[in-house]
Amino acid sequence: MEISTLTVYHCLAFAWYFFVNYSVVHLRTDNRPPELFLYGGQWKYLTVLNLVLQAVFYGVSFLADVLRLIKKLRCVKCVISSRDLLFSVLAFPVSTFVSVSFWALYTYNRELVYPKSLDGVIPQWLNHAMHTTVLPFAFLEIFATPHRYPTKKKGLILVGFASSLYITWVLWIYAATGEWVYPLFALFSPAGLAAFLAGSFAITVCFYSFGEFLNRMIWGDSIAILDYKRKGK
Repeated sequence: MEISTLTVYHCLAFAWYFFVNYSVVHLRTDNRPPELFLYGGQWKYLTVLNLVLQAVFYGVSFLADVLRLIKKLRCVKCVISSRDLLFSVLAFPVSTFVSVSFWALYTYNRELVYPKSLDGVIPQWLNHAMHTTVLPFAFLEIFATPHRYPTKKKGLILVGFASSLYITWVLWIYAATGEWVYPLFALFSPAGLAAFLAGSFAITVCFYSFGEFLNRMIWGDSIAILDYKRKGK
């Protein structure tokens, strides 16, 4: 993508995620299920955290594009490095995990992740904005511009750290309220839940590796140049 086209795309993507986040925050509170948005508010749901993450990522991407257009080279290197780290470690694997896991569980038994009572609270378009469109956005970003991934060891450590933070948050909410963020968790024994969380982390790692593979397959020559510049620093 030409830099001008990329700038417009990232600006529109940022505006979209800003609008979706605004819509989530301003959901109507009447007729909502009693357990919805209590302890932890919206911020206990990975879906909502991912929406904030995507807005931050596209905001940083838009800033990087603008700095490239005005040729602020000293600033742009740092911003691009932050953009690439955000995308590789968080934006791509998390959005892919949110979309794939949600629709897989929804198809199996929607009450486990998205009870029917939510249909009167969350409009259908917003549900798809949160759980469906995040996936094509993630893949379109890979095709739009190359991203420099961290070393495999560093990348996996960061993915593991981010996953641990969210799991700790979920467990803290359960300890404080006695209620699981997701009804699905109540079906597991402690050992079963540990196995489920470990499996979810393994899937997230697979998505991280898949993103890295796609990025290198599509942008092989460009990535080689980026790697060469990194090693030369």
